[in-house]
Amino acid sequence: METPTTNPATNPATNPAAIGTEPFMSADDLAAYSARMRAAKALKEMEGQDRAGKAREELVKQLAEPVAVTPEKMAEITQGLLHKLRIAAEQGQKELLVMRFPNLMCSDKGRAINNAEAGWAETLTGRPRQAYEFWRDRLQPAGYGLRALVVDWPDGMPGDIGFFLTWKPTPH
Repeated sequence: METPTTNPATNPATNPAAIGTEPFMSADDLAAYSARMRAAKALKEMEGQDRAGKAREELVKQLAEPVAVTPEKMAEITQGLLHKLRIAAEQGQKELLVMRFPNLMCSDKGRAINNAEAGWAETLTGRPRQAYEFWRDRLQPAGYGLRALVVDWPDGMPGDIGFFLTWKPTPH
């Protein structure tokens, strides 16, 4: 086995004054290294965006398919919702995020919701529309409110929409 040889005058182990006298890399090497690192980071971000975009597309497909509204499904939804509402109320909260979905589930990509326009619910499609109808038919008569808000602003544009179930204590 061959032992590597180093110049004792420039080896920091044998000459402490030599520390920092050998350049790590030239300025050109550093610029090339920096460019490679930026390119690798950009590629990694693009791959992540591709995965996120595919997951978002899959979610939109899933949310576009209506849920079969059976008595069993209604009981399951109601039980889960009541459990979450109790926890929120015990914590002193007055609203609960009950659904978050891409703005693509609105025919106008969330514009009417963002502008708090009357009739914004008419822009809903798929499962978000079903959730709104569930609130309108079952929860609103029980005194619950529903706020729809844009909850995400990627690149300054409306992104995800959130449905918040609200309630106020009634004075006795």
